[in-house]
Amino acid sequence: MVNNDRLLATFLELVQIDSETGNEATIQPILKRKFEQLNLQVEEDDAGKYDYLGANNLICTLPSSEGYENSDKIYFTSHMDTVAPGIGVKPTVAEDGYIYSDGTTVLGADDKAGLAAILETIQVINEQNLPHGQMQFVITVGEESGLEGAKVLNSSLLDADYGYAVDASSPVGTTVIGAPTQMKLSATIYGKKAHASTPDMGVSAINIAAKAISEMSLGRIDDETTANIGRFEGGSATNVVADEVTLQAEARSHSEDKINQQVAHMKQVFENTAESYGCTASVTIKESYKGFKVDAEAKVAKIAALSASQLNLDPQTKVGGGGSDASIINTYGIPSVILGVGYENIHSKNERMEIKSLQLLTQQLLKIVELTH
Repeated sequence: MVNNDRLLATFLELVQIDSETGNEATIQPILKRKFEQLNLQVEEDDAGKYDYLGANNLICTLPSSEGYENSDKIYFTSHMDTVAPGIGVKPTVAEDGYIYSDGTTVLGADDKAGLAAILETIQVINEQNLPHGQMQFVITVGEESGLEGAKVLNSSLLDADYGYAVDASSPVGTTVIGAPTQMKLSATIYGKKAHASTPDMGVSAINIAAKAISEMSLGRIDDETTANIGRFEGGSATNVVADEVTLQAEARSHSEDKINQQVAHMKQVFENTAESYGCTASVTIKESYKGFKVDAEAKVAKIAALSASQLNLDPQTKVGGGGSDASIINTYGIPSVILGVGYENIHSKNERMEIKSLQLLTQQLLKIVELTH
């Protein structure tokens, strides 16, 4: 059913289109044209009006087949942006059955594998006149920057009973039914400037920050909670005692109580450590996205698992450790789970995508369409 050569060609085409987060303006019109050429109704929202987003989200609707108007309405979503470094991707199809970049960039399989599978699914449906209920394909911007595109998605354009984010770094056949809440923390430590030759006259903000980090609970906190310091910058020259540094951090948890406790702990350690040196710390906390948990017996999850079983895939159901646009769309009242895509080593220059997984993913999307019409 799946045209494997066309599927591979589409994937290779997409990964070579630059689309780092915030710079989706090149790929968005290309994707819009592809969906329009497949006879879908394509609408844009106004996400691009925000200066941190590079283009509008696309909401593409395929009306139901005649006689299937009462079938479940489903949606699939993938994002068009990639992490950096993602400019000038040069994909290589290797003899081991995987696709790699040349090692200077990410590959961008996250999430252009999802996009390629979606496009091939629609082409197969059209060519073979497969029956189906109404389907929507929600193609977002700014996913890699904290699901920012989905957060400003015009939800009034959505018309689905439930749906699937094609965007999990798990083997094809896996259904992710839950994801954690993520909180972002920004801390600025204020020390006292002095010349390095007279260090007793100053207080190093770098030393304060280092002391605070050493006393902070970070990494794997428990089986539900993680925390990380991701960015540290400040100071001006080696001959100056640094009077200001900033740190960017995050915490994730499947428990609301635990994540609130974790960020409160991090904030308190920064503030108390600075105070112990006679200095101050300014700490802000912002929720990036809410976690979700869909019952494994819910229809959206059972169909995903059944589609995997019928393709002789491993139909495992699990709770994930990262967010996806499903985290946001669940808050719009549309039950959503995440499908394993099969890409590996994402967000690194060692990212790779197995060709067989790309083919199986497309087969699974088609099977879900079959099971829901």
